[in-house]
Amino acid sequence: MTNFLAFDLGASSGRAIIGSLENGKLSLQEVHRFVNGHKRINNELFWDYPTLVQELKTGLKKAAAVTGNISAVGIDTWGVDYVLFDRNSKEMITLPYHYRDDRGDRGVELVQKVISKDDLYRRTGIQFMPLNTIYQLAAHKNEKPQELENAVFLHMPDALGFALGGDFTTEYTDASTGNLLDPVKRDWDWELIDLLGLPRELFPEIVPPCTFGGKISAELAAECGLAQIPIVKVGSHDTASAVGAVPVPAGAAAAYVSCGTWALLGCELDNPCCDVNKQTFTNEGGLNGKIRYLSNIMGCWLLQECRRDFKLRGMDASFDTLEAMAESAEPCGFVINPNAADFVAPDKMPERIKNYCIATRQPGAENMDESAILRAVYDSLALCFADKLAELEKASGTSYKVLNIIGGGTQDGRLMQAAASAIGKPVVAGPIEATAIGNILAQAITTGDLADWGEAREVVRNSFPVETYEVDAAAQKIFAEGMKKFKALP
Repeated sequence: MTNFLAFDLGASSGRAIIGSLENGKLSLQEVHRFVNGHKRINNELFWDYPTLVQELKTGLKKAAAVTGNISAVGIDTWGVDYVLFDRNSKEMITLPYHYRDDRGDRGVELVQKVISKDDLYRRTGIQFMPLNTIYQLAAHKNEKPQELENAVFLHMPDALGFALGGDFTTEYTDASTGNLLDPVKRDWDWELIDLLGLPRELFPEIVPPCTFGGKISAELAAECGLAQIPIVKVGSHDTASAVGAVPVPAGAAAAYVSCGTWALLGCELDNPCCDVNKQTFTNEGGLNGKIRYLSNIMGCWLLQECRRDFKLRGMDASFDTLEAMAESAEPCGFVINPNAADFVAPDKMPERIKNYCIATRQPGAENMDESAILRAVYDSLALCFADKLAELEKASGTSYKVLNIIGGGTQDGRLMQAAASAIGKPVVAGPIEATAIGNILAQAITTGDLADWGEAREVVRNSFPVETYEVDAAAQKIFAEGMKKFKALP
């Protein structure tokens, strides 16, 4: 049996999971879980990077208490965000900004003064989102230039690995999310960086996934009771790791949704597609030399924020209660665009949804209650999945027989059933822990315990159950009518 340790950090929580590989099967054991989220300082949003580092160290200690036989460790997180370090001392300069901070909006205007939206897409193939690293850095340079004068940055997973003793490089799949890479060369677009007036010294070396990235420090190893185990640069963008766990045979065409706080719907391509007529799709770095051709959807964030708001108001916000509330409301009575700018920031999400429906002149929106708000979220996410899948099939020239949905969102059976009925095709849901699984499999390939991603996905199929949701014909008709309302939204 070979053991690997995966740190999987999302926008609301993080976990340390031991993956044990034996006889072609993988088993998981969670050894540490911790809360993550934004930290508001002077009306700006940050990540608490020092606390995250401490949580990783706690996870190492707890893993060592379970087994001292750990072959490697890998870290995956969300994309786009970065930590600034002093170029000489490698000390952190400032807390890393949270991608939901509104400075990205100001960065958009700065970037578009020097390059148009279409030209930027032709160069990078990345879907326009104000949270992308390019806009964050433009705002940073404009508003706090002194912090960039003698700085170099690492994306979040690499910064966390560096804090454990790893090397000072950044991994390709996470770097690719920021809108600053040449998707063909798979390296920084230096001409673009010069055009933006950003110092080249700010950008670290990019390394491919499934690469060794140093070892945990001798001091930390001694503190945890471990050997100096290697740190593997896995698919360090969490979606890259998750896609590695889609349970399809090698070479099979598959459409997927990695469903969590964000929902990423797409497929894998051999080469990027930077057609400016398809800018709702993005070309991010994948595993095994692939491009993740996908569209970003504001996924379970909407439900998470509604649930948090209900809790603050003292309501019963259990998942069963929320599903029952949504079920009691009129189907497709109200619809929203999950990707509307109205829903990016945290706080007061139910109010934001109601105000959106009022602003888009949906009859009866003034009287929306909590049940109607929740139903609008469920129905609209399912409609968005259907709309984006149709776009993907047209863009890729492939008709997919099923939609594979992976990740924590698959635990919401109501959303899975709604998705199947909205798209008119079966949904194959699972595995739940796709991101951690992909992280562990990337480690196993790097250490030579697995030969390639074909073998790795065979391990997934042998190890984890999936659930198939069939189309409900009556619901499909309702969603077909709802799609007309959805298409009419701004």
